[in-house]
Amino acid sequence: MAAMSEYLGQFTIVSIFLRLALAAACGGVVGLGRSRKKQNAGLRTYMLTALGASLAVLLTCYEYEMMTGQWAPFVEIVGMKFDASRYAAQVISGIGFLAAGTILSAGHQQVSGLTTAAGLFTSVCMGMAAGAGLYSCVIIVLVILIVVLDVMYPLENAFKRRLRNMTLYVEFASIENLDDITDKIKEERATVYDIDVERTKREGNKYPAAVIVIKMGKGNASHSGMLSTIAEMSCVHTIHELIA
Repeated sequence: MAAMSEYLGQFTIVSIFLRLALAAACGGVVGLGRSRKKQNAGLRTYMLTALGASLAVLLTCYEYEMMTGQWAPFVEIVGMKFDASRYAAQVISGIGFLAAGTILSAGHQQVSGLTTAAGLFTSVCMGMAAGAGLYSCVIIVLVILIVVLDVMYPLENAFKRRLRNMTLYVEFASIENLDDITDKIKEERATVYDIDVERTKREGNKYPAAVIVIKMGKGNASHSGMLSTIAEMSCVHTIHELIA
């Protein structure tokens, strides 16, 4: 086992293939879960970013191997200096632009894509670890990524729905109905913190809409109970909770 680990740690064609394949496979596992959730970055995006990061680190290893071996006489004559961190640094800088492209303004005071951007960044670092031959580190990061992105997703939503703060998006018949809606919320012993009135953007829909931030009082009904109470009002056409 120790001999195998030592062999895979060397810069050979077998270890190169294993590192690239491991990076692509781990990126694919993470990306597959994101694809199922219909996120901006999916299976192929995660595979390619992890593979590219692994390749960048392998280029670093290759250049170091050549400059201390076959190219050593030329390096001594020219006096070249080698910085093993420059490829990794460029990868980290480059992924910032790609990750920023996945962050979108979703409207209604919400921003989407932050988790996708963070996942891409971590996937790239995982690929760099694979390229460097830190196999155990790659597997550990992969497991943690899957837990954070897939296992904790429903737990996070369940936790948010237990909080007393709620952000509601409501479409209603007329702007005069806004007072009726806020009165109904107050009847449920909830406090209205903020109201942002906007116009619906759906084609042919001219109903006014509002994003209402509230805090339910102690002993209030559940989030679904609050939604049901407001939805029963005749003036309300659409209502749903905004979850960041």
